[in-house]
Amino acid sequence: MARSALSMLTTMPMPEDPRAFDTMLGVPSNRDSWQKEFTHVHDKGSADLKHPAGYMFKDLPEVDGSIDYVDYLIHEMDKWGVAQGLVPVYQGDEYGTRAVKTHPDRLYGVYLIDPNKGMDDVRALQHANRELGAIAAACFPSGTNPQVSINGKQMYPFYAKCVELDIPMFINAGVPGPRMRMEAQHVMHLDEVCYDFPELKIVTRHGGEPWEELLVKLMLKWPGLYYSTSAFAPKHFPKAIINYANTRGANKVMYAGYFPSGLSLERIFTELRSVPFKDDVWPKFLRENALRVLNLT
Repeated sequence: MARSALSMLTTMPMPEDPRAFDTMLGVPSNRDSWQKEFTHVHDKGSADLKHPAGYMFKDLPEVDGSIDYVDYLIHEMDKWGVAQGLVPVYQGDEYGTRAVKTHPDRLYGVYLIDPNKGMDDVRALQHANRELGAIAAACFPSGTNPQVSINGKQMYPFYAKCVELDIPMFINAGVPGPRMRMEAQHVMHLDEVCYDFPELKIVTRHGGEPWEELLVKLMLKWPGLYYSTSAFAPKHFPKAIINYANTRGANKVMYAGYFPSGLSLERIFTELRSVPFKDDVWPKFLRENALRVLNLT
């Protein structure tokens, strides 16, 4: 009991000016197109959802379509204290690439890979890094079709390219929200990848549940493995992750939102005020860890 009370005394509220780096932003457009992308979601109930995990995200952010989507994103960032962030970029996209070009001091690109496209997409990742402002790669293993697991052989050329380019790989881990098979994202698979690529920086997305305690063990074991809080409202941050950030993992846990996909910045930054991080953890969590991993320091 005394130990719990002492822990509460050493935590501090979020800074009034967070100056956050959001490692999972999006330009608020085309939110209803997910059915075309995830054709391996079969159940009839999902067909009526506006979000692939819409049964989990009941109050999707309202997007103001009366102004330019890029301007709207910057407006929301300014309103809630997000200084910088990552947005998806790819060849031919209308919004993400323009956002990075018009706001190079605020927005940076992340390229979502498709391991089923093989070396063509490895070359596309390199092009995105050199020409489109992508400073990171990302993958949604359960969302690939056919599914490719975190330690799948098709992933290895992308991991090697990330090492060569000195950029991190952001990767979904844990049970996926959409009604897809979960095995591809079992946290256990990270152990093999970290072993085979000791120079690779991997940042997990979307919680790692129900294996968050295993994920903490793996982060203790592997220097290049990190955690981001994407797609989790702060009141649902796993306790194991909060405890890890407040102890040995202060340099390993970083902020990520989910705007506009499933959470508003208003909800995120309102609830963040109640997260019991220690005073010295807040700047690392909100900004410093992301800047270091992304080579922006």
